[in-house]
Amino acid sequence: MSDKKEKKPKKEYQEKSAEPKEKKAMDKDLRYIVRIAGKDLNGELPIWRALQAIKGVGQRAARSMAIVFEKETGKSFETKLGKMDEQFDKTLEDIVTNPGKHGLPVWTFNRRKDFETGQDSHIIMSDLDFTLRKDLQRLNEIKSYRGLRLSWGLPVRGQRTKSTHRGKGSAVGVMKKDAKQGK
Repeated sequence: MSDKKEKKPKKEYQEKSAEPKEKKAMDKDLRYIVRIAGKDLNGELPIWRALQAIKGVGQRAARSMAIVFEKETGKSFETKLGKMDEQFDKTLEDIVTNPGKHGLPVWTFNRRKDFETGQDSHIIMSDLDFTLRKDLQRLNEIKSYRGLRLSWGLPVRGQRTKSTHRGKGSAVGVMKKDAKQGK
């Protein structure tokens, strides 16, 4: 039985130096902060990734908006947001605030079949906060099950409450003696 596996020599690892890696050369054409829809976005990211920082714009919607932007302007949606000229900022902001006007599909919107108007819309930033607060207030006023559970801070969708949702804090269980003395 001489079929022993040959041992491979161990790789020698280089010691890590304490010196940081060389910093990237400063790009004079790159705008590091780009303001769109009332939010400062990271100019180092691609367009579709930077749009995700806007409240109310998720991955799907950001990618769709960036593709529509590419069709309208000819700029690739993979280009860095800071590399674009300032003239394209208004176009991008218009696409983000009014996606229906630019032909985005309805399934990318975050407010479909609004309770009051019945229309599909996409709401961002502070308008989203206001609309959510108004919806929760309406549910609470009509004393719906969902509205009451939300106001009490309890789970709404049928989850168990025996072992979870106690005080919205740490895990339930027995405390160790050391932890009791520390408190």
